[in-house]
Amino acid sequence: MNRKTLKDDGFTGFRPIKSLEINRIPQRQGMFAVVRPEGFEPRFLSKSTAGVFKRRNPSLSQADLAAEWVADADILFFGKAGSGSKGNRGLRRQISEFIDFGNGKPPGHWDGRLIWQLADAGNLLVAWKELPLDALNAALSDCQSDFRRQYGSLPFANLVQARA
Repeated sequence: MNRKTLKDDGFTGFRPIKSLEINRIPQRQGMFAVVRPEGFEPRFLSKSTAGVFKRRNPSLSQADLAAEWVADADILFFGKAGSGSKGNRGLRRQISEFIDFGNGKPPGHWDGRLIWQLADAGNLLVAWKELPLDALNAALSDCQSDFRRQYGSLPFANLVQARA
């Protein structure tokens, strides 16, 4: 799994976090991926830029971050965006909240929090793919499983295997 396979699978965008135009992201539900650009090498911050979640510090030790890093993998995180109980969620809102979380705002959850302990996280790319709601959980689980088969672990910032 890499940037090319994501494109072949229908992911689009591939925009740097720091210059992402949030209104260009679809509002419907789907999956998103955080991808490292060519030449990006991990440098771990001692303290995360992410917001505090339920009074818990999102930072991990340098050793723990290094243990999660997947050498040679382009994909650092897979996330999903459902429609929400009121039908007002989706990719645009989920990705916006994910980026706000990295900018220190308190999150509703802390999935992908390890992204925000990488130096130059703003250079990472975000790609997305719209999916029907009933296919979302299975698609996320399949992507994580495919990644795990190839690399022997989940992507860097996915700490829990999704269930279909």
